[in-house]
Amino acid sequence: MIRVVVVDDEALVRSGFELILNASDGIQVVATAEGAQAADAIRREHPDVVLLDIRMPDVDGLTVLREIQTLPEPPTVAMLTTFDTDEYILTALRSGAAGFLLKDTEPEQLAQLVRTLAAGGVVMSPKASRALLRGHPGADTPQDADVARVNLLTDRERDVLVLIAEGLSNADIGTRIHLSAGTVKDHVSSILTKLRVAGRVQAALLAERAGLLGVDGADTARGNAG
Repeated sequence: MIRVVVVDDEALVRSGFELILNASDGIQVVATAEGAQAADAIRREHPDVVLLDIRMPDVDGLTVLREIQTLPEPPTVAMLTTFDTDEYILTALRSGAAGFLLKDTEPEQLAQLVRTLAAGGVVMSPKASRALLRGHPGADTPQDADVARVNLLTDRERDVLVLIAEGLSNADIGTRIHLSAGTVKDHVSSILTKLRVAGRVQAALLAERAGLLGVDGADTARGNAG
C-alpha cells in the first residue's frame, strides 16, 4: 500500500485528491494538512509520497520541503501547482523534490503519477522543464560545463538518462531497454556520480541544459504532469 500525505491550503483540493486516490487500488491517503501542520503529519504518518502545494499563505511549500529533507528517511515529494511554469518549481526541484503535479491533473492520471513517484520515477515533463529553464538567465543554450559532464557518460548511460528524464522508474527503464533493475540501478548511480548531482530530477535538468533531450517525444514522459 502506497501511503500518501496531501498538503494544500485549500480544503477542496485536499478532499478532491483524497477522494480520487483512496478510490485507487494500492493507494491510501493517510493524512491531509495545511502548511503549518504538514511536518507534524508527515513525521507521524511516515508516508511514501507527499503531494505538497508550492504556494501556501501560512508556511510555503519550499519551507516544508526543506523540513522534510531533514528527516532520517524522507518521503518522495512532488510539488502541487496551478501552472507548469511556476517560478518556484525549479528551486523546489533543485532542493530535492521528485517532480510536480498540476492541480488540474486528470483524475485517471493522478493515481499512476503517484505510483511512478513511489517507484522512484520522476513526475515532470521535459517540455515543462524547458519552459522552467528558459525563465532563468543562461539556460537557453547548452552550457559548456553541463555538456562536459554529459560527455563523460557512456552511450548506455545516456540512454538511461533520457529515460530518467521521461519519468521512468528503474524497473520501467529496465523493461524499455532490456536490462535488469539491478543493472539499471548501477547505471543510475554511475550517472549521478559523473554528473555530480544528488538525484534523478537534478540529472534530468542537467541533461536538458546540456541539450541531450530532443524536442521529439518530449511530451511522451510517463510522468507528464501537464
